[in-house]
Amino acid sequence: MAKFIFVTGGVVSGLGKGITAASLGRLLKCRGLKVASQKLDPYVNVDPGTMSPLQHGEVFVTDDGTETDLDLGHYERFIDENLNKYSNLTTGKVYWNVLNKERQGAYLGQTVQIIPHITNEIKSYIYNLASSTEADVVITEIGGTTGDIESQPFLEAIRQVGLEQGKENCCFIHVVLVPYISGSDEYKSKPAQHSVKELQGMGVSPDIIILRADGSVGSDIRRKISTFCNVKPECVIENLTMPSLYQCPLMLHTGGLDDVVVKQLHLDVPPADLTEWKEMLARIATRTKTCTIALVGKYVKLHDAYLSVMESLYHAGFENDSQVEIKWVESEDLPDQAACKEAFADVDGIIVPGGFGDRGIEGMIQAAQYARENDVPYFGICLGMQIMVMEFARHVLGYADANSSEFTPEGHHNVIDLMADQQGNIPKGGTMRLGKYPCTVLPGTKMAECYGQSEIWERHRHRYEFNNDYRQEMQDAGLVISGTSPDGRLVETVELPGRDFHLGAQFHPEFKSRPNRAHPLFKGFIAAALKFKKGKMGR
Repeated sequence: MAKFIFVTGGVVSGLGKGITAASLGRLLKCRGLKVASQKLDPYVNVDPGTMSPLQHGEVFVTDDGTETDLDLGHYERFIDENLNKYSNLTTGKVYWNVLNKERQGAYLGQTVQIIPHITNEIKSYIYNLASSTEADVVITEIGGTTGDIESQPFLEAIRQVGLEQGKENCCFIHVVLVPYISGSDEYKSKPAQHSVKELQGMGVSPDIIILRADGSVGSDIRRKISTFCNVKPECVIENLTMPSLYQCPLMLHTGGLDDVVVKQLHLDVPPADLTEWKEMLARIATRTKTCTIALVGKYVKLHDAYLSVMESLYHAGFENDSQVEIKWVESEDLPDQAACKEAFADVDGIIVPGGFGDRGIEGMIQAAQYARENDVPYFGICLGMQIMVMEFARHVLGYADANSSEFTPEGHHNVIDLMADQQGNIPKGGTMRLGKYPCTVLPGTKMAECYGQSEIWERHRHRYEFNNDYRQEMQDAGLVISGTSPDGRLVETVELPGRDFHLGAQFHPEFKSRPNRAHPLFKGFIAAALKFKKGKMGR
């Protein structure tokens, strides 16, 4: 029987509930437990798939093709488990499901209400995640801030789960901000107290309170929060701002979080074996090299829009003994090669990640051209792979108008296009390739060198594909098609031979990278960037 942990937040948003939940997941996994994680989001979108990355950060994609909140990326990276469609639920999806059931007569003519129909739908996702993963522990984060009107049905649902499962099978954790007032040089506990009172008013009494602060709040503040919030002193635990988010599990372990949770849930498990995690942190702390990677995109004003790419670059740095510095380059600021020369003068590699829409496309093509002509390591992901193909068609094949039918539907040389079975009046999203797909790797290529195997599985999130009408012509001109679908029909990766790294992947490798196990393509890319930097210094 699964145990359930619920993580709520109070005072302000953006406290790091996701990191707290992910860190706890890692600690419990290190104690031999199978952990599944979940995010309940109060926004009314059905999923984040149609939201601008500038609104909500990146869209993370699971193996089964579910478009989810970016916090699920943190969960997967920390607990090293692949999540599924039950791992993310929004208010929009709840009402969508309930209303569809009502239209189909599933409620047998009942008056459909928040309680029990909405709350039952929420609970079904919590319980389905437990059964589908066979997890020992399910950790569910409630998005938003306690007191928000949007979160109330979710809080009511977890209250009911607590009642149904019993005190010994549920643990409620509340993450609160403890603000520092510089004028008086003191931390203030009152906002935390009010937040807990608000949560208790909804029938949920936290068992553990996590204090978010930039520095230690001191024993007096912890004691005050314990007394006024009716929580045992050992259950008031600090979560301080750390240089690396991967230090959080150790910090929370030192604070006794996993011990308190194990005791609360009556779990008979050994102490946490954090050997592997500590070894990873040691690698992070002792890096001797540095390299700079230019990330060329259209959403660079919000770094969270490329969160998994950022973390994957850092992971690859960990395994290459290198600190990776990211230079954020707005693609619209690259009108020509002169601008590229200035922007990329101090970088050791260029990465162009995914995206939708035609804004900034020409600047990305300029970046890909610069990388190819100056032998700078290049990594194109999804749209970045398509950019690499378009650039090659323009400047090697000589098709000056080469483009994608996403941007020029009537173009004469659309080297990126919809496949034949995608044509027609299909709703947005209906033609998307989402989730895990196999890829056959061509021997003797950079892909084969990085992966060391002939078949791989990677996650996709895109609509347009490499246009096979140009396949032979591009190969004759020197473009290597190094990865395809098993039937050979879909081009999954392309690369330029004789380069340390000049590769485009139609899939999203960043979704599978882990801090203790960097993705092989990112690892190869950073290795090439370090070699390029060494070559520059030797000139």
